[in-house]
Formats: sequence, C-alpha cells, structure tokens
Amino acid sequence: MEVDEALALLGDVLSLQYRSTLQFTLAAGSIGGLAYTGLVERFWQYAVAELADTRRLVEKIVALGGTPVPDVAPLAVETEAPRAVRGLVEAEEEVIAALQKVIPKSGEEPRSEALEHFVEHLMSRKQEQVDQLLRALGETE
Repeated sequence: MEVDEALALLGDVLSLQYRSTLQFTLAAGSIGGLAYTGLVERFWQYAVAELADTRRLVEKIVALGGTPVPDVAPLAVETEAPRAVRGLVEAEEEVIAALQKVIPKSGEEPRSEALEHFVEHLMSRKQEQVDQLLRALGETE
C-alpha cells in the first residue's frame, strides 16, 4: 500500500465528505415545493448516512497513521429544488471520482484490500444516492 499517497487522497475525500454531510443537511432543511416535499426526509436520511461515513472515513485515516483534515470543500446553499438536487448530484459525483483515485494506491495486502472494499462501499452507497436524485429530476444515465 502506498500509505502516504492513500492518506493524501483520503484527506481530499474527507474534505468533500464534510461538504456532502452539510449539503444534504441544508437541503433537508431548506428545500420547498410540493414536488420535492417527499425528498426532504430522504435528504435527511442521506445526511445521517453521510455523517456516519464521515466518522468511518476519519477512523480509517487515523488507523492508517494519518491526521484528519479539518477543511470543508466549498459548498453552495440552494433553496430552489431542481437546482439544489442538480448541485447535490454534481457534488456526489465529485466525491465518487475522488474515492476512485484511492483504489490504485491501496495495494494488494490484506489491510489494503480492506481499504479498497471500504472505498468501494462508500462509492456504491453514494452512487445509489446519485441514481435516486437523478430519478427525482426525471433523468437517467
């Protein structure tokens, strides 16, 4: 495992992960409009899942000998539902891409495989969110 490089990339992910937690929380509390009322509770569920993933990501960084970064990636507050959902999709796609960059640095030893599976789990959960958000916009990929 290329620990220093993996830790640097995980630090990038963590900064984006903080943003995800905040953006879903903001969306849960600020989105309005009858068509999106059903999404408010889902946004909150996503925020809770993002917070749990943030904790696990911090634990992984510490377990690898790193120190969690305190920086939050820039975030946007949008109360118009379609634009907010579009922003959430774009932000989550950025996190998924950042997570993907970690995998080549994880190596092939048992500890490395665990890191790779952890990253893949986060990617999978986030992709499911993106898919659901795109459906809310009436889009598919």
